[in-house]
Amino acid sequence: MVYDIIIIGSGPAGLTSAIYASRAQKNVLVLESEAVGGLITHSPRVENYPGYPSISGLDLADKFVSQAMDMNVNFDFYKVDKIVKKDSEFEVICDNRVYHGLSVIIATGSSHRKLNLENEDNLVGKGISYCAVCDGPFYANKDVTIIGGGNSALQEAILLSSYCKSVTMIQNLSFLTGEKALIDQVNKTNNIKVIFNKIVVGLNGQNSLTSIILKDQITDETSIFDTESIFVAIGQQANNEAFKDFTTLDENGFIITDDFCRCNVDGIYAAGDCRHKAIRQIVTASSDGAIAALQAIRYIDSLNK
Repeated sequence: MVYDIIIIGSGPAGLTSAIYASRAQKNVLVLESEAVGGLITHSPRVENYPGYPSISGLDLADKFVSQAMDMNVNFDFYKVDKIVKKDSEFEVICDNRVYHGLSVIIATGSSHRKLNLENEDNLVGKGISYCAVCDGPFYANKDVTIIGGGNSALQEAILLSSYCKSVTMIQNLSFLTGEKALIDQVNKTNNIKVIFNKIVVGLNGQNSLTSIILKDQITDETSIFDTESIFVAIGQQANNEAFKDFTTLDENGFIITDDFCRCNVDGIYAAGDCRHKAIRQIVTASSDGAIAALQAIRYIDSLNK
């Protein structure tokens, strides 16, 4: 069977693509190797998606999935190993099967870089967050901690300082690594403090975070730092390893596209957090998904002329 559009990934970008393509009467397959719904399923509350003043990430993802299923979108659950172009079709190769499609939308998202510490996954949403824009308002008038010292950490510190009581940044180096303008702004903000030469080596708390264990990079001494909330801002990693020989990636592994989500190969599109872009939010992922689907539809229709 040859699908009109094969979508790799079932987060907001992939599911929006599926909904748009199905509405255009295209035969759509969504391939997912992990949990349907994407990264938002881990967010305890979403308050910045239009139409839902407050909703859990899992519930919002369920709504995306239900709408796609109601429109007869096909789903299958395999990890994609690579894509191969064969004449006017694409072969999407998985562990033990091959899917055929006229076009492909890559919507594999990205993953927040983690501290890779014991108990980290258990404390996500219970004191550990990876997105100040998403979860910061829940900590209004409270003391918060940011792990990191690059642009992302600096931007989040500035944002959080506007409504949190205090912000403490934990940086593993003796200096901040972001842009000078951001560093200057942080230094001028009275309720932001920076602790240098420390790394997080432990997390304390069962049902919620109570403190973190810091190790001094110079003396190797450890200490307890009391905090009930940390924002981990040490970057994101793309989930594009399977496509590195087929699409053009930037230095961080994100897919390079034009403004219409088109890749360097005709018929291949990238949408959402997996592509090179400045803003990664649910609403921008959905926007990418719509754009990629409309471009794929136009491409397919051109093949039939």
